[in-house]
Amino acid sequence: MRTDPRHRITSPLSTVRNIGVLAHVDAGKTTVTERILYLTGTTHKRGEVHDGTTVTDFDPQERDRGITIFAAAVSCVWDGHRINLIDTPGHVDFTDEVTRSLRVLDGAVAVFDAVAGVEPQGEAVWRQADRQGVPRIAFVNKLDRAGADLDAAVASIRDRLGVVPLVAQLPIGRESGFTGVVDLLRMRALVWADGRDGYEDRPVPGALREEAARRRGALEEAVAELHPAALEEYCAGGGVSTGTLASALRDLTRGGGGVVVLCGSAYRDRGIEPLLEAVVAYLPSPLDVPAVRGTLGGEVRERAADPAAPFCGLVFKVQSTPTGRLTFLRAYAGTLRKGDVVLDPVSGRTERVARILRVRADRHAETDVAVAGDIVAVVGPKAARAGTTLCAPGAPLVLEPPGTAEPVVSVAVEARRAPDADRLATALGRLAEEDPSLVVRTDPETGQTVLSGLGELHLEVAVETLRRHGVEVAVGRPRVSYRETVARGVTGSVYRHVKQDGGAGQFAHVVLDVEPLDVEPGTAGAFVFRSVVVGGRVPQEFVRAVEAGCRDALAEGPLAGHPVVGLRVTLTDGATHPKDSSELAFRTAGRLGLREALRTGAMALLEPVAEVTATVPDDAVGGVLGDLAARRGRVTGSTARAGTTTVTATVPLAELFGYASRLRGRTQGRGTFTTRPCGYAPVPAAVSARLLPG
Repeated sequence: MRTDPRHRITSPLSTVRNIGVLAHVDAGKTTVTERILYLTGTTHKRGEVHDGTTVTDFDPQERDRGITIFAAAVSCVWDGHRINLIDTPGHVDFTDEVTRSLRVLDGAVAVFDAVAGVEPQGEAVWRQADRQGVPRIAFVNKLDRAGADLDAAVASIRDRLGVVPLVAQLPIGRESGFTGVVDLLRMRALVWADGRDGYEDRPVPGALREEAARRRGALEEAVAELHPAALEEYCAGGGVSTGTLASALRDLTRGGGGVVVLCGSAYRDRGIEPLLEAVVAYLPSPLDVPAVRGTLGGEVRERAADPAAPFCGLVFKVQSTPTGRLTFLRAYAGTLRKGDVVLDPVSGRTERVARILRVRADRHAETDVAVAGDIVAVVGPKAARAGTTLCAPGAPLVLEPPGTAEPVVSVAVEARRAPDADRLATALGRLAEEDPSLVVRTDPETGQTVLSGLGELHLEVAVETLRRHGVEVAVGRPRVSYRETVARGVTGSVYRHVKQDGGAGQFAHVVLDVEPLDVEPGTAGAFVFRSVVVGGRVPQEFVRAVEAGCRDALAEGPLAGHPVVGLRVTLTDGATHPKDSSELAFRTAGRLGLREALRTGAMALLEPVAEVTATVPDDAVGGVLGDLAARRGRVTGSTARAGTTTVTATVPLAELFGYASRLRGRTQGRGTFTTRPCGYAPVPAAVSARLLPG
């Protein structure tokens, strides 16, 4: 039922829900968000993705492409609860937006397609939420589509995500005949009529009573296996009461023991009100999550979600708008007022907050205060970036920033006209500021400006953004980020660094062992250094200098200047000079000694690979498989369903440029595909010979 949006919020903490909407691309999460805004009275007209009228996909590129690119925050009120909601992207190229959003959320709604079930990027964002410890409920969308099957979707949730689905609803009708759901907790039917807002609360239809009773029993049994209070009641009376069941579902959701599953059709306005009720009932408020933890002087400290505590907030997004720079932050503790001065404890810089805004995508409403648990945008800070902590100057605390994905694709960009060169540099700096997963650098050999990102589409969007800001750019062919690794190590590599230039000399003698290390590039263990020197032949401060020098050497490998990963370096011996040895000398010896050892050993080239999931008509499977093979793809799986085949393959990222148009051509526009990064793999010798200089 539609709730009066003017309903007052009585408590700023217990009635706040900070949630995200997560999904694979095209699962319907933006439509879910639009229906939430409509039903809460925040908007007065339903926005549609295909019409380009959605609130959260407000960027022109999002409307042109029909996908979510940028995480958009909105705020609404439902049944006396303020819901701060972030609609996140579903395409793998914009996964960094999801990571930054999840860092500041207390809960999430994961949307799944009732026909496709759990899709690759849906699984990827689920794993991201796992890593952040964000409680979730699942919403199986598009039950009105041909081929929709709630049980199959639930089975994929169980099998692919490894969780216990707790199905709380039973659909009424199938496919185009889907009209409502049976609420298995209250054992009532909720029925929606076309062209009318809200649902009718009815008794369970006679034809579904037996099935509803069976599913209610299955839900009670599943909950009893996971929750002590429910188990006790189940054993005592052979069932679980509605009150105990609701309480147990809340505990299991917040503790991660199970996932409540709801269903509906957002496009046809069916199932959104029960979803909102579940968000309020099961997902946590800021008071229900552990106190935020930060560091101060190397000491870990906690700060509770208390409006009276010193202010502490984390910036998760910055955005340049025609009216100024917006800094989006989550307030974890304390109260922030307009005009307050905040401190960046890392840089030591203080800045004044000129305005505080409650956000509804590209529209904003001013407020004078933000309290613990709020997600707001502020105007004033100029230097804050995503991951920056802002806090009260008298009570500094550094919060852990969200991680940033490593770029894997690069293009060279240059201004078409000389007068645009400065504007291009400024625009690229703004892009990198708004999206930390975009990296801008200058190639030391060619002098070209190189823009790196998470995928081909990611870079296309960035370049189009430059053009829409009036900067005409020329773009070189995309390049992937290769790595070099040790194929065969060396033992006892000796390097002596001796330098005399008239003043104090430099002397360092090191002996290094280098061996391969089987780890994933980009992880903390991609390089390991240790020392087994005995007898004090190399003092500890010089050992640290040797390690620093070795890390310097990893920036450029001997094959083609790519970063070096996957190696263990052991300092086995060394010697010092009583006057000429220094940390600088040993750092230089470490850098040059490791470079020489790498040239002596055998090196191999690594390339980024991606998992491709292509869904194609049965009559096009042969051509698609042949094309994947030509792209050095390795097919890992294939499933057939209802006239289509889903092929999964691992393909080098360098071979995927232009794949979208090739797939459309081979399937007459009926094929779709998604990709997700899955690490690095050795480059075959024949390919490596083409890539390496000489």
